[in-house]
Amino acid sequence: MIEIDGSYGEGGGALVRISAALSALTGKSIHITDIRAGRPKKGLMPQHLNALKSVALLSNASCQGLEVGSTEVTFQPGELVGGDFKLDMGTAGSMTLVLQSFLITAAFARDPVKITLSGGSDVRWSPPADYLSNVTLPILKSIGYNIELKLLQRGHYPRGGGVLEAVIHPVKDISPFHLLDLKVDRIKGISHAVKLPEHVALRQAQAAKDALQKAGYQLEIEVQHSDESLSPGSGIVLWTEGEDGTGSSADGELINIRVGSSSIGEPGKRAEVVGKQAADELLYFISGNAALDKYMGDQIIPYMAMAGNSTVKTAELTEHTITNIYVTEKITGRNFEYEGKLGEPALIRVN
Repeated sequence: MIEIDGSYGEGGGALVRISAALSALTGKSIHITDIRAGRPKKGLMPQHLNALKSVALLSNASCQGLEVGSTEVTFQPGELVGGDFKLDMGTAGSMTLVLQSFLITAAFARDPVKITLSGGSDVRWSPPADYLSNVTLPILKSIGYNIELKLLQRGHYPRGGGVLEAVIHPVKDISPFHLLDLKVDRIKGISHAVKLPEHVALRQAQAAKDALQKAGYQLEIEVQHSDESLSPGSGIVLWTEGEDGTGSSADGELINIRVGSSSIGEPGKRAEVVGKQAADELLYFISGNAALDKYMGDQIIPYMAMAGNSTVKTAELTEHTITNIYVTEKITGRNFEYEGKLGEPALIRVN
């Protein structure tokens, strides 16, 4: 049984989600204590519980402590068998955070896996569904994953109601990869508004265009408007695309390198502010000349361990990144090294 300190580093839900995913992947049982010990609300929140449940279903795991408020969890995985799963986040709980941990494990199931999630697609403190589709998935596909993702309906706070469907096909292994320098051939984006006037999405898009044009970049952006949602909301996701990139896998295949940014609309927050925030964040990531933005820099750590002998450059080293390294080393036995300071670009290696 591997002991995991749930208060380590940033001590949040990501530690719990990645621990369970890697436990299921490796077949090693884990015991997590002091979950979110440093947070105002200690223990598991509903979104963390949903992530654990999804991986437990996938791996036929035996678990103790799976309840809201629990500060201690034991996770004993069984066989990864694949299948068709459905999971309701309840109101606007983030579907993408659950899917992040699910993806780590699902591709190594015996059979294809389909999961249909209902909840929030565009909510604070989590990657929007459009980021997952246009940044995370292209990178994962480049390193060997075969994933199909469909956003069937958006869900915003407070009622949610979004629907996200993913199909993950089995892979045998992941080749080592190297994601280093950024190459920007074009910038694309999606600006949306649901149950709000269309001009909200248009103004978000225009503000992003103006900020990027001022920095010398053109933006190709799709504006989406719909009344098919339980709660009103808006948001924007931007990403870069490079025709060939500077990443490569061990067999010499080029990797699709891209960085992304996002901003979510809120009551009292002008659409122009939403669009400019996303553009400014993207420009910040571009200035670091790193193949991964800080969010993907966090997410890539478990995949590096699966591949071995890999190197990435991230636009910003975060507490999340360091925490993910801690958990991944504990469960997989891989050794990571990083060069760089918190809040700055960093090079991360695994052997």
